[in-house]
Amino acid sequence: MKTPLEGIRVVDMTSVVVGPLCTQMLADYGADVIKVEAPPGGDIARTLAGRGVTPLMSGKFLHLNRNKRSLALDLKKPGGLDALRRLLAVSDVLVWNIRPPAMARLGLSYEEVKALNPRIIYVGMFGFGQDGRYRDKPAYDSIIQGSAGVAALNHAAYGEPRYLPIVMADRTVGLIATQMILLALYHRSRSGEGAAIQIPMFENMAKFVLEEHMYLRTFDPPLGPVADPRLMDPNARPLATKDSWICITANTNAQAFAVFEAIGKPQLKDDPRFNSVAARFKHVREYFALRAEGLKAKTTAEWLEIFDRLDVPAMPYNTLDGLLEDPHLADAGFFETREHPTEGKVRNMRLPNKTSFAARSHWAGAPKLGQHSIEVLREAGLSEAAIQALLGNGGVIDGRLA
Repeated sequence: MKTPLEGIRVVDMTSVVVGPLCTQMLADYGADVIKVEAPPGGDIARTLAGRGVTPLMSGKFLHLNRNKRSLALDLKKPGGLDALRRLLAVSDVLVWNIRPPAMARLGLSYEEVKALNPRIIYVGMFGFGQDGRYRDKPAYDSIIQGSAGVAALNHAAYGEPRYLPIVMADRTVGLIATQMILLALYHRSRSGEGAAIQIPMFENMAKFVLEEHMYLRTFDPPLGPVADPRLMDPNARPLATKDSWICITANTNAQAFAVFEAIGKPQLKDDPRFNSVAARFKHVREYFALRAEGLKAKTTAEWLEIFDRLDVPAMPYNTLDGLLEDPHLADAGFFETREHPTEGKVRNMRLPNKTSFAARSHWAGAPKLGQHSIEVLREAGLSEAAIQALLGNGGVIDGRLA
């Protein structure tokens, strides 16, 4: 079966997480993703995310860059920028996540790239939108988590501002970028027109946070403060049981009343504080507190058996190590062992979504730096003399495996 993105060539001038996650999804469904990396070290995630079996091949880099090809090209060396332009002329999508002024200095603004290829989808991912005062500021995930209110959620709930210990802003915006690229490709299939897309992390995360927590300041005049109290409550967390922790949510009347029965307080279903969704929301602190206290009476296993029988949403709390050994993931064959040509056996995660159309069937491990430089340059139409000149001046790395 053909994959949905077979025949789509993506030039990926991104690094770390936000861009590579975006292009990873495109690669998994058949796009030919060419990862353009600057010598000598390439994508900083090759080293920023810890050591690997061989240099420049960290675990995070492997997970975010499978099924891609690496072109290690120095755009500041004679011939480097010309080689990239030749590649863009025969590509469908350009994705980049450096600051816009740097792209302009390279002569790679949208208008300049569009002149090479009118059908190209030109996608800029950067920290801040270009219409506001922050437009030239650099950004990483932590900068966006702090400025867009994510760290403030922890401050309000737990007493101190803290980042979520996952690169969440990058991952969220990376998924949004994938959606926008697919929309642009669909638009092009109907109109024949390329497109320019700006994807600012700050604005996207501000929307993400405020959709949840603008709360009563949604209205003009405001009906009250910001922050959904149900989500900000100290007991909105995994709750202690007799022997460990459990994750439980009971939103509907049927679920809440079942919890009251289970913890030995059936009379609460008639309590005006707890007898409806609206009442429980109004008295959420008391509701969550009595639920937390009741769950201390039995072990997690005992509660899971009870809640499964009562159809109350509940799951055991997983540590990171526990997640790797989760029995449901084992049933689903979520993890698989793959043989990487340089890193040996690696633990890969299968694509979680099932589709009636095909994903890429041939798995290719994340590339060594410059592993595909020569073949990509040849495909772009560079002569052997031009390729040798780039090799001679250090403008390209030939990282082909021995």
